[in-house]
Amino acid sequence: METFALLAQGFAVALTPTNLALALFGCFIGTIIGALPGIGPVNGVAILIPLAFSLGLEPVSALIMLSCIYYGCMYGGRISSIMLNIPGDEPAIMTTLDGYPMARAGRAAEALAISALASFVGATFATIGLTLFAPLLAGAAIYFGPADYFALYVMAFATIGGVTGANPFKTLLAAMIGLMIASVGLDPATGTARFTFGSYHLYDGFNPIVAIVGLFAISEVLFYLENMHNGDRKMVPLGRAIPKLRDIMVGGWAHLRGSVIGFICGILPGAGASLGAFMSYVVEKRISNKNDTFGKGDPKGIVAPEAGNNAASGGALIPMLTLGVPGSGTTAVMLALLISLNVQPGPLLFSREPEMVWGLIASLYIANLVLLVMNIPMVGLFTRMLSLPQWILMPFVVMVSFLGIYSISNSSFDVLVMIAFGVLGFILRKLDISLVPVILGLLLGSDMENNLRRALSISGGDPLILVTSPIALGLYAVTFVILAAAFYLSFTDKRAARAAADEQANPHL
Repeated sequence: METFALLAQGFAVALTPTNLALALFGCFIGTIIGALPGIGPVNGVAILIPLAFSLGLEPVSALIMLSCIYYGCMYGGRISSIMLNIPGDEPAIMTTLDGYPMARAGRAAEALAISALASFVGATFATIGLTLFAPLLAGAAIYFGPADYFALYVMAFATIGGVTGANPFKTLLAAMIGLMIASVGLDPATGTARFTFGSYHLYDGFNPIVAIVGLFAISEVLFYLENMHNGDRKMVPLGRAIPKLRDIMVGGWAHLRGSVIGFICGILPGAGASLGAFMSYVVEKRISNKNDTFGKGDPKGIVAPEAGNNAASGGALIPMLTLGVPGSGTTAVMLALLISLNVQPGPLLFSREPEMVWGLIASLYIANLVLLVMNIPMVGLFTRMLSLPQWILMPFVVMVSFLGIYSISNSSFDVLVMIAFGVLGFILRKLDISLVPVILGLLLGSDMENNLRRALSISGGDPLILVTSPIALGLYAVTFVILAAAFYLSFTDKRAARAAADEQANPHL
């Protein structure tokens, strides 16, 4: 009953005129950003973070707006997947497998409506899970010691490197780069300047928001400048704007299966929606592909990954709020926002900032309903956004980035740092190195170092304290399994690709 009472207080916060308007704005703009190919929720939230500072929003209002943008982006990612065969983000890749064939068969509106309902079911399931399980995990996390938190951070780096990256070596390298960047500034124990090169601007290290906007928003602009002469994208025709209700309700139990799998994947620190969408599709294909229809326009091939990736998105908020460890790339960006607003996520957040936590959870229920109502009748408007020229969008991205970053500290140095991170992000993306582990290292590096110092201080310098706690041992065991599986899959994929190449070169052998 206490949970329902707190949730009622959360609705009182979420339904204030300001927060409700921000939620509606976040849902609308998030769907548009998610629909634009290549931007995705991480870039979308990163691009609009400066807007929260420019508007001078309260922490709870800023978090509600960005969370609704997050959910809106997850809904919107399916639109370009179905209409263009171009995923709006990584999780939407699985939606292209059956969504685009269905659209080409003249059932585009039906595919979009089916995916909207699946997104609603998955996101609502995750929000209910967040309501029920986040307080329990927060209560259990109180018993974590410094060595346990250090093991948790190791697990976060291992999962985000091993699960979300096609090349585990590159993503682990990116995490190391993030940890190196996090070490810039004054040593927390001795006060000695580290890697500041004599600049007092760097004594406090790099502002995570400045780094994130540079890595994602500015690098996106640089990519646009490089590819601005590419041809226009071509969509399949939408057809009937609003499909019949019986055509939408075809997913059946695929909704629930995808939601459960996605939610579990989302809770894993660093795994995120990509794993949720992939696992949901694979499982559903094994169960429902009786007539070999998957990959040819089977509605359940849309339902499963959409329910999975939206459930994973909600699940990823649980470790961020209760442990201070982001469950996905987008929640890593949101974690940076909270830190910049002097709000420390973790097990005590639910007792110290109950209005913020429960106001956020209540706003997610509202956002899910708004997004469902918005996405079916307004799908024609959102699909037309796909033909919006990027030369209109990119100046807006640059304007918001520069004004927002300057408004944080009124420092031109931060603007220059943002540009430098933009160049770094552009180079890393050209090398096919994920930017999410860089952000994770930057955000968690300081806490990881502090917990390592505390653990060693408690044990008098004995490193065995890091592996003697039952909680830490359990986390290390999970980390080992995840890393072993990731490297094995990477090895087998390369071997299969090499064998296919050899067979193509020597077809008669």
